[in-house]
Amino acid sequence: MPSKVVWLFAFVILYWTYCIYWGIRGAQMARTASDYFIAGRKLPLWVFVLAATATSYSGWTFIGHPGLVFRDGFQYAFASFYAITIPFTGVLFLKRQWMLGKRFGYVTPGEMLADYFQGDAIRILTVVVALFYSVPYLGLQLAASGYLFNVLTITEAFPHGMVGETFGMWVLSIVVVLYVASGGLRAVAYVDTVQCVLLWLGIVIVGLIALDAVGGFSSLNAAMARLAGTDIGRWGTTEGVAFSGGDFNAYFAVPGIIQWTAGEGVEESTGGLWTGVMILTYMMALMGIQAAPAFTMWAFSNSSPAPFAPQAVWASAAWIGGTLIFFTAFQGMAAQFLGANPAVTAAGLAVDPNLLPASIADNPDTLVPYYFNLIADTAPWLVGLLAVCAVAAMQSTGAAYISTAGAILTRDLYKRYINRRATHMTQKLFGRIGVFIIVALALLVATYSDQALVLLGGLAVAFGLQMWVPLAAICYLPQITRAGATAGLACGLIAVAMTDSIGPALFGDALPWGRFPLTIHSAGWGILVNIVVCAVVSALTDDPRQASHRKRFHAFLDEHTRLSARKRSFIPVAWGVTAAWFLFAIGPGAVIGNWIFGRPDAGPDGWMFGIPSIWAWQILFWLAGIALLWFLAYWMELATVPSRDVQALVDDIGDTALPKPGS
Repeated sequence: MPSKVVWLFAFVILYWTYCIYWGIRGAQMARTASDYFIAGRKLPLWVFVLAATATSYSGWTFIGHPGLVFRDGFQYAFASFYAITIPFTGVLFLKRQWMLGKRFGYVTPGEMLADYFQGDAIRILTVVVALFYSVPYLGLQLAASGYLFNVLTITEAFPHGMVGETFGMWVLSIVVVLYVASGGLRAVAYVDTVQCVLLWLGIVIVGLIALDAVGGFSSLNAAMARLAGTDIGRWGTTEGVAFSGGDFNAYFAVPGIIQWTAGEGVEESTGGLWTGVMILTYMMALMGIQAAPAFTMWAFSNSSPAPFAPQAVWASAAWIGGTLIFFTAFQGMAAQFLGANPAVTAAGLAVDPNLLPASIADNPDTLVPYYFNLIADTAPWLVGLLAVCAVAAMQSTGAAYISTAGAILTRDLYKRYINRRATHMTQKLFGRIGVFIIVALALLVATYSDQALVLLGGLAVAFGLQMWVPLAAICYLPQITRAGATAGLACGLIAVAMTDSIGPALFGDALPWGRFPLTIHSAGWGILVNIVVCAVVSALTDDPRQASHRKRFHAFLDEHTRLSARKRSFIPVAWGVTAAWFLFAIGPGAVIGNWIFGRPDAGPDGWMFGIPSIWAWQILFWLAGIALLWFLAYWMELATVPSRDVQALVDDIGDTALPKPGS
């Protein structure tokens, strides 16, 4: 057996041992439903910081992100800003949700929203979002882990891999089920702490492998300068592109602000996929990660809001953000010159055309595993470690969504409609059953319908973003009514489906658009419809009694989050700098970054900072994004500990009915 395979199984066994340990330990500590579903509201600060960061960034960050940087260049690398936009959602909503959860004993977002809006329709829609988020998202992660194991166990004796994709997927899922079902959210959190470190370590190591293979940073920079001066990757035409970003090599420039695609959808766009509005709405889609129901339960699991600010600013934006800005760029752009891009190789621009296969161009997701193979002979133990890093990255998000979806099924369906007097023991039992149901559905879809998995997987984060409207209602906007929030959420979910891959797949030519019409992500179309419908319906359905009920929640929040007069004067500044950052960092203004620090084809001597202008622009706004989140989270106190203690009205959950605000 090759040494790399031996090391692979050795590291996997060590990793599994840790997972199982926390499954057993979590089961021992889960005496009540609160302990099992939300860790008894007692997660330590450092655990939440690492666990929430791991949950925010999945195996797609490890495997898919570098592959798309390779495929599309720096116009796609703006996606690294999700290290800013994902925690931006948390800064806005987690603290206030935590306050409500502690005050009124909520365990799931469905309970919180149903109590606030005095209706169950919003609860059911929240369950729908949780399921559509969890099942396909988990299926994609498990399928990717099975594929990775298959690739890494390919040997001369086993040319198709010692471990088949499907078999590997099912075996890996068994371990996840065992520790999640046994230990609940506490087990997930403590396993996620290690997964977060492994995720970061793996990205850095693979980035260094890529940089070494291409001959170091200077060699990579010189190779990029040569590529930028060619027509390789240049758009065939910019016809239909509004406010073109310049006639530059597409690997080093955003094509324009928007593209007027007409019916054919964004896949057939001529000016390049990543227009300014596509980048903006794609980043908005990823903001749905911390708006998803799972993150509401992460918020409830803390003893205080103290971890929210450091997780957003330092762990996510600074630590992971810097890792993505630099090391995934190394991975993606170095591959251009190592044989993965046939056009670059044919033009004689490759540094070493024999290190990576040209087949990567047809399947960019294979890029990172091929980087593993570059060190298989010299450092087989490192291949084993990197494989575990990849598996940990893939499971970090999935485990959290399994656990929280099981809790949501138990609390919002079983306990609400079947057995309102369910004991703690019964709730834990049905929570575990829910875990098995979620994983079984994900595995079945991944095993028997790859097409359905891809179609549904694209909906996950876009569906999560639609939760912004009801969360904005309960945290900030008492004007939004029950009917408005419910209708807006329902219509937003439909709009997402109709402008993503599932709409054209179901209705074909009956729809006068394709996927992502006008190079606007389905999340953008969904949230636009959501907001408009919510505003109109809310204006038509205001009820004084319901309004009075909602205002009691907001009175409680205002009482505990009131800013000083000095800081209130900064509210317009906060709005202004936030809008400016979104406009220029990840929006239409990003086209300025194509040339402002030197034309892409000017070379290192003509680049102000010695690197391509678009990359320098991204680094500049990454630093500005850290400052923005610090300003909002700390200075504006959106994610700090409340000035007054929040007194809980219930000691625990399980058999106790939820009190009404003001009681």
